[in-house]
Amino acid sequence: QVQLVESGGGLVQDGGSLRLSCAASGRTFSSYTMGWFRQAPGKEREFVAAIFWSGGTTYYADTSKGRFTISRDNTKNTVYLQMNSLKPEDTAVYYCAARALRLFATSRGLYDYWGQGTQVTVSS
Repeated sequence: QVQLVESGGGLVQDGGSLRLSCAASGRTFSSYTMGWFRQAPGKEREFVAAIFWSGGTTYYADTSKGRFTISRDNTKNTVYLQMNSLKPEDTAVYYCAARALRLFATSRGLYDYWGQGTQVTVSS
């Protein structure tokens, strides 16, 4: 069992930056594939980025490439999402997710555990 708690969301201006954190409980955190998703009002939850259990390989949605960076610190049981050059269309609730299988996935249905989410609002 893994419990996930996100933090770091807030209000930022167009072009600004935020760093989200996701703290995980559980001794097997280092073996999980971790992902970030987001959900804007009236829209479905969408994939943002994922990182392999070892941290050596990452994968991004096209909307995130070049602006967002996912990383993890297995010694701290934490995964991060550094978001730069934020745009109003990035406004959403951002969710951290964990997948027990050591395989990348962009579909939310393939992740086993979810956090409660943290709100990111980008003003124009």
